[in-house]
Amino acid sequence: MSKRILIVDDEKNMRWVLGQALSAEGFEVLEAVDGKEALTAVADAEPDIMVLDHRMPAPDGMEVLKRLRAKGATFPIIMLTAHGNVEQAVEAIKAGATEYLTKPFDLEELKLAIGKALQYRDLAAEVERLREEIDREYDVQGIVASDPRMLEVLETLHKVAPTNATVMIYGESGTGKELIARAIHNLSDRAMKPFVSVSAGALPETLLESELFGYEKGAFTGAMTAKPGRFEMANGGTIFLDEIGDISAATQVKLLRVLQERRFERLGGTRTIEVDVRVVAATNRDLQQLIADGTFREDLFYRLNVVPITLPPLRQRASDIPLLVAHFMEKSHAGAKTISPEAMQALVTYSWPGNIRELENTIERIVILSHGEQIGLEDLPSEVRASSGFTARASCAFTLPEEGVDLEEVELDLVRQALDRTGASVPKAAKLLGLTTKTLEARMKRLGL
Repeated sequence: MSKRILIVDDEKNMRWVLGQALSAEGFEVLEAVDGKEALTAVADAEPDIMVLDHRMPAPDGMEVLKRLRAKGATFPIIMLTAHGNVEQAVEAIKAGATEYLTKPFDLEELKLAIGKALQYRDLAAEVERLREEIDREYDVQGIVASDPRMLEVLETLHKVAPTNATVMIYGESGTGKELIARAIHNLSDRAMKPFVSVSAGALPETLLESELFGYEKGAFTGAMTAKPGRFEMANGGTIFLDEIGDISAATQVKLLRVLQERRFERLGGTRTIEVDVRVVAATNRDLQQLIADGTFREDLFYRLNVVPITLPPLRQRASDIPLLVAHFMEKSHAGAKTISPEAMQALVTYSWPGNIRELENTIERIVILSHGEQIGLEDLPSEVRASSGFTARASCAFTLPEEGVDLEEVELDLVRQALDRTGASVPKAAKLLGLTTKTLEARMKRLGL
């Protein structure tokens, strides 16, 4: 498909010469005799590039340039003038001109400028596309993902974030439910307002109500002063109610009223407080089963479950583990440390019952405790090593001959293999062989190593 170029010049001969030359280069050429006609032409069909004369009847080229950039036009604009000077060139570039040429100019010079401008435009578009793709697939508000199920979650997140809809997040412990809640808040119009998190399961029933709704002075023994609740603190922003399936029946009733009316009274108070709060809730429990058991209100469920989001456990998105490992290593300031292919395979194979939280803690621990530049199987926790079938002694295999076994030769071979695998690190080789460092040093001395 040919590129559309708009030539804007009040000189008929100039338009004809440029039109003929650029048509021969495969461009679809449009012409405008002045600034007004140029603005109309852009509104009718935005060009891929514009060649714009500086001196024309009002509005002149500089004014056209400024108006187009003010309206958000991003296509390249090459300015031409017979009255060029340094000041005008600087002004044009500052106003958004891609290039500035002085008449008389060589046609080849103009063609080169057009080619460079279009190449730069295409490159900028590709960079933006890649940036959007990276944001979508790898790191959105700190959420690292490329697995199709997680990409669906991120797509839903982007759709729901700009709204005020209540969101219900389901997922096992450690799958990143609060991270999703914070992303929803940060991508919303409430981003500059408070994000308040409450873990319902971590508070006893007697404290949860006062934490959510606050209390007045003298409401109970020890209430020496009035205290605002989390709903008040989140006014204008977002409140995140984690472990919502653990709240009591009495608190469920009061929460339902807040969701319906956005108003409540503090504990021990009579004054009604109105709040503008977006609610995002989360649970690792089956709310439908809790409703069937009679421990969770069905009407509260439907108030919370406006937009449900389900996070897959890490074992169901194993393709994301290498990305997450790289992310957590960078976060842990691993520096030049790398992970061996065998160690990475073990990390991918392990079931991660604690999900992303367990993976993050594991990476932080092995970055701190490992020696050398490469993290190997021997540096991983035993339960992770076991997932790959690796054991310390089995890793140093030795083929037993049919007869005539030389035990010292076997021992020498095992020690050499252990040293090779650990980059000649005696403490790590000792760990690999199941020996103390002192014992291995003594055997190395005896074996002449």
